[in-house]
Amino acid sequence: MSSPASIADQLDLLVRSRTPILWIRSLEEQRLERLLEALCTRLGGRLLLRWDFISGLEGAPNRRGEAARNPLVALEALQNLPAEQGAILLLRDFHRYSDDAGVCRRLRNLALTLPERPHTLVISAPEWRLPAELEDCVHLIDLPLPDAGEIGALLEAIARACGTPLEPGVREQLSSACHGLSETRVRQLAARALARRGRLGADDLAEVLEEKRQAIARSELLEYCPSESSPADIGGLEVLKHWLEQRRRAFSDEARRYGLPLPRGVLLVGPQGTGKSLTARVIAHSWGMPLLRLDVGRLFAGLVGASEARTREMIQRAEAMAPCVLWIDEIDKGFGFAGSSSGGGDGGTSQRVLASVLTWMAEKTSAVFVVATANGVERLPAELLRKGRFDEIFLLELPSRDERRAILDLQLKRRRPEHAIPLEVLVDRTEGFSGAELEQTVIEAMHLAFGEGRELGEADLIAAASQVVPLSRTAREQLEALRSWASGGRARLASAPRAA
Repeated sequence: MSSPASIADQLDLLVRSRTPILWIRSLEEQRLERLLEALCTRLGGRLLLRWDFISGLEGAPNRRGEAARNPLVALEALQNLPAEQGAILLLRDFHRYSDDAGVCRRLRNLALTLPERPHTLVISAPEWRLPAELEDCVHLIDLPLPDAGEIGALLEAIARACGTPLEPGVREQLSSACHGLSETRVRQLAARALARRGRLGADDLAEVLEEKRQAIARSELLEYCPSESSPADIGGLEVLKHWLEQRRRAFSDEARRYGLPLPRGVLLVGPQGTGKSLTARVIAHSWGMPLLRLDVGRLFAGLVGASEARTREMIQRAEAMAPCVLWIDEIDKGFGFAGSSSGGGDGGTSQRVLASVLTWMAEKTSAVFVVATANGVERLPAELLRKGRFDEIFLLELPSRDERRAILDLQLKRRRPEHAIPLEVLVDRTEGFSGAELEQTVIEAMHLAFGEGRELGEADLIAAASQVVPLSRTAREQLEALRSWASGGRARLASAPRAA
């Protein structure tokens, strides 16, 4: 994503080179207008005209309100200006009229004639929806959300206007927290803080996070997942835990100075119930980052091009929340066989969506750590498993004997903090159980004891374990295939080698 400074430079170059029509995708009309005003000043006092459907034309002497409710006439606004008068015409919401035959034809004609004069047409719209015949006539630009520097300057200006300048540390905290919000949202948050306490301060951080949560909820593409889980909630997986601790430190400024790149992400593969989802939650909580969950199915829509547009929006929202953890849940189901030549029988939509995600994962420079989980690899396209997409691929196996003891002790202490139940027999009886099945064993044992009105004992746990048919028996072939795949060096074991 381009920075605001580069956007200003890009606009400067395009206008000076007489690019006739610019289509800028953004919801921030006021911010875009200020960028264009600054551009007009830099280019020697060019005239900035503005038009919308209700108010008509603004910015030109004696022409106020002209072309109201008439987008076709609005396109003629530049014709009556002197040839030597440089001007920019900003058209708001004009994407709604570009499908009209007359408007489309007029835009194509302007693309040919505007370069003869220092005139530029700028269309401001929240999306790119161009007829095919306009694709070669229009230059498309994304206006990124304000960066930390812009936000910091805005907050400082608001604070000084109220007579309470921000301390440098507080300004940095608030600027970082507000990253990913539009300028309008930042102003609204600042107004509420001033109305509540009469000043801006660190007390506003919680409200900023809530604003981000609501922004994610409005998108319907990502789910904001609060998490209180810590590494202590995971039994075993010591190799994975150590690897994650190393990657946590790699997000620091010290790591940048050392020359380390930002971590990309990790793919967690393993049978159901081995702690993949819990690990994703633990990463976000222990690293102090928001956790965004993506259900890949939400990216796909019925209209042509809509799935690709939703994918771009998802990427933009995730990057706007950075630093964050993006959890792609059950990626094998969402992108299963998308890399095959058949394309999943959807006209190639799944292939294009997968290609967009893979390109972003390989080229992203934002602090978005991708955690993808998969129950199997037979459905995953080879492109996804290639080095460079993820920093590492881990296989989460069924817990070993020591890990089963740790998981059972953890589950019991969570519900019976002072328990003294011997676990050796139960550990032997639960060979082949997943972490989720061990948890269910403890819960079922508690139901047995509670139903008889007594305290939980070893016999209840052993009885409950005997009623569970573990996945290792019902899906033996699938587990063997997964182990065979990982043994070829394709994945690291999340646990240290131990006796079963």
